[in-house]
Amino acid sequence: MDKNNGLLAKDGVSFLIPFVLITSCFALWGFANDITGPMVKAFSKIFRMSVTEGALVQVAFYLGYFVMAFPAALFIQRYSFKAGVLTGLTLYTAGALMFIPAQAVGMYYPFLLAYFIMTCGLSFLETSCNPYIYCMGSEDTATQRLNLAQAFNPMGALAGMFVAMQYVQARMSPMDSAARAELSDTQFDMVKNHDLEVLIQPYIFIGAVVILLLVLIRLMKMPKAGDTRSKKSLRTALGELVKIKNYREGVIAQFFYVGVQVMCWTFIIQYGTRVFMDEGMDERGAEILSQKYNILAMVFFTFSRFICTWFLKYLQPGRLLSILAVCGAVAVCGAILFTDRNGVYCLVAVSACMSLMFPTIYGIALRGLGDNVKFGGAGLIMSILGGSVFPPLQAALIDSGISFCGLPSTNISFIIPLICFVVIATYGHRAYVRHNITHDYNS
Repeated sequence: MDKNNGLLAKDGVSFLIPFVLITSCFALWGFANDITGPMVKAFSKIFRMSVTEGALVQVAFYLGYFVMAFPAALFIQRYSFKAGVLTGLTLYTAGALMFIPAQAVGMYYPFLLAYFIMTCGLSFLETSCNPYIYCMGSEDTATQRLNLAQAFNPMGALAGMFVAMQYVQARMSPMDSAARAELSDTQFDMVKNHDLEVLIQPYIFIGAVVILLLVLIRLMKMPKAGDTRSKKSLRTALGELVKIKNYREGVIAQFFYVGVQVMCWTFIIQYGTRVFMDEGMDERGAEILSQKYNILAMVFFTFSRFICTWFLKYLQPGRLLSILAVCGAVAVCGAILFTDRNGVYCLVAVSACMSLMFPTIYGIALRGLGDNVKFGGAGLIMSILGGSVFPPLQAALIDSGISFCGLPSTNISFIIPLICFVVIATYGHRAYVRHNITHDYNS
């Protein structure tokens, strides 16, 4: 390899400091993503709603990614990656601080708006940061570089899960859903206001942290790193992108991956709560223990990310992706078929299988896009909409109470994640064939 090009260098220019700063954004959106999953259960209890209504948190959260991805791409196409990052951090801060007036109003839907604004910022960040990292060195090492940067995402996610458990779930009123349903309106409002005050504290804190990073990046001189402006129109770029089968299928695979990630990390709470309550535990204790298993799953995810990044030195990305997707499918089958703690263990194992997937699909799909990388990256960020589409479907299955062969509805609902893993495994295999056998990304 040319000594002027490498993991964090290109044409003799080092990108170490920009890499560190931009990678910190990965941790910040990891925090936002994984403090949100437990909030589905929290909001359901606070506002006395069904699981399906609580899942609207995920709809609002991931809808922001979808809506803002291409506007963000157009913005950074006209200006720069740095401008995109600054805009994203600004919206992130605005959404987080909107939890203060939402709590004052005391209604559910202002919180959904706050989540939407916050994730419009996350969409800007991911649309800017992922291709920026991609361009910080040789294209040959791009997938490895993306995996390295993304390895810091679960560190933020772990912090989000810990805060959700320790500073939200553990400090909320211990009253279970049944007891809350019997409260008078006055009593209900008192409990609700207390719980909402607890819930908004982490968002106020993270808003302050994001402001500090915003100022730091604003003052730092950032290299261009492939950050040249292009006069190519969105229509022209999209016309070229849709002709590339490797890219089209990558967008679909990413849509299903984000869906399966959100489902497994959100509904492990419902799954574990059912299992532990069947063992005789009270609802609040079961929820907290379930969140501990969720944190354990993220620990597996974090270590697996570093391990899989090392494996990429020896295995082609598409091959490793398909292997892990098959393993994930097997683990989900265990979650469906077991009705005791073994099912919870299977859901923990799923996270180890998912660790590689987002950055690897991203890196594979961007191969050979040339100056369409920014718009191509935006399409892949739009596919995060899968996190908004699939969770309500799984929640509806859980709420339906449907059972089959003695399996409860919570178990049956994991058929949807199983289908997602099959789609991902198929893409990984096809990507491997294209890269190693046909050498044709449109085959």
